[in-house]
Amino acid sequence: MKEPASQNQKNQKNRLNKGLQDFGKYSALAFQMIIIIGVMTWLGVKLDKIFGLTTPVFTIILSLLGVFAGIYTAIKDFIRR
Repeated sequence: MKEPASQNQKNQKNRLNKGLQDFGKYSALAFQMIIIIGVMTWLGVKLDKIFGLTTPVFTIILSLLGVFAGIYTAIKDFIRR
């Protein structure tokens, strides 16, 4: 049995909207991770300058913590959705 033309168009629109929703969701997760990592790295650089360290200890530690925090946040949001 053939579907009416209007039903077929609705199905195509629903698939397009689902694709755009997925794109938006994953783009937001990516930007959230980038912001977390960037802020933590920036904070590490600032702390290294404040304390006058020659080895970027705070930059290394905080950037790694930022990566873990970004991954944790992304996985938490991904599972929740």
